[in-house]
Amino acid sequence: MFYVYILECADKTLYVGSTNDLKKRLYQHNNLKSGAHYTKIRRPVVLKYSQKFRTYAKARAKEAEFKRLSRQEKMLLFL
Repeated sequence: MFYVYILECADKTLYVGSTNDLKKRLYQHNNLKSGAHYTKIRRPVVLKYSQKFRTYAKARAKEAEFKRLSRQEKMLLFL
């Protein structure tokens, strides 16, 4: 399975990403140097939303779609 996810950073900004191992990726974002630079300087991050997909292509397409949304539109997904 593949996942698209939205994180809320400590500064209240939102980050959208995709992965095939959500638990591992959340750990990386919060603890390792291999986490995305954006989240690495805005720790801790909290998982606010995730969605499963069967293929990587579908997950990446949804990630791109989410990245085009406004902050308010993204927040509507998890409020």
